[in-house]
Amino acid sequence: MDAVRCTLPLPPGVNNQYVTLKNRRRVLSRESQRWKDAARRELEVMRFDGRLSEAFVARAQRGYLSLFVDFYFESPLRRDLDGGLKILQDTICEALALNDNRVVDIHLVKRIAPLNPRVEVQIEALDDWQFDEDYVVLD
Repeated sequence: MDAVRCTLPLPPGVNNQYVTLKNRRRVLSRESQRWKDAARRELEVMRFDGRLSEAFVARAQRGYLSLFVDFYFESPLRRDLDGGLKILQDTICEALALNDNRVVDIHLVKRIAPLNPRVEVQIEALDDWQFDEDYVVLD
């Protein structure tokens, strides 16, 4: 299996993702933590029922990831397209137990669904990724 598709709740926008504590430390907001917990549970259910197979997870951990992301917003101009990307990417990578620096390709689309805001993601595991020919990647 080369790709996995999932539908998750729409993540909070970047302006609502973090709060500053009295000691000036930035932490995830309660809204963001709730979203991450719900998204993580959905990905765990997908692993449990086989929609996210162990073979796919192993392949992703060995290689790289490509993400195709469709954000379905309530309105066309209220939110930036990329405002929920980082929390989404982090959550997916945590569920796959890999570092998000393995993501080498991202495609984002803004769509409108006032009655059903959500994010639809296709995750592709890539065995190999062609980096710039002028450089050698040192591990």
